[in-house]
Amino acid sequence: MTTLPVLYSFRRCPYAMRARLALAVSGQACELREVVLKNKPQALLQASPKGTVPVLVLPDGQVLEQSLDIMLWALSRHDPDGWLSPIEGTLADMQALIAECDGPFKQALDRCKYPNRYPGADVSAARATALAWLSVLDTRLATRPHLFGHRAALADMAIAPFVRQFAGIDATWWQAQPWPHLQAWLAHWQASELLESVMHKLPAWVDGTEGVLFPHPVATFAPSNSAGLHH
Repeated sequence: MTTLPVLYSFRRCPYAMRARLALAVSGQACELREVVLKNKPQALLQASPKGTVPVLVLPDGQVLEQSLDIMLWALSRHDPDGWLSPIEGTLADMQALIAECDGPFKQALDRCKYPNRYPGADVSAARATALAWLSVLDTRLATRPHLFGHRAALADMAIAPFVRQFAGIDATWWQAQPWPHLQAWLAHWQASELLESVMHKLPAWVDGTEGVLFPHPVATFAPSNSAGLHH
């Protein structure tokens, strides 16, 4: 697998998850190296001294250190489901919504999920910020099954891992919120064969060994006939 791109990843990391989704749907083969962030392999640090995942090392030595760059790279090579061409809006519109997720929402999410890491942070204010943005998503999904139309696109796949993380803080609380459309959207995504295909648990990769071939055969994330997904 030495001629393939090498992906350093951590299964539960939302950033790595979105990168794996794009690589899988594009059918872009790579060598997947699952890392333990508490014991980062030297090869990862040599490729990307910042030591975060995901990192994609291309055969020509180019290193992609940002999850969205990995998604765009994979989809620019092959985009069979049209993730870069939404039914409604433009790629720029999707990138703007993703920027809101990666900026204010992600900051609020971190403070809600890991309050001990942010001493002095106003957790109540962070929660209010998160709730306001999630309410906007629910309103958006009230008139369409996906964020930019009747089929999934880049924004759905880039944002869903972070909504999943927020929902996981307190699953009972999440289900009690008045967001039926957002809850249905997330549940449908979580049940998709595509997500399942990229979430296989792997042993930690060790320097000097080979990773595993990725992706496995996948299905698309398509709208279903379930109640709450078509409006």
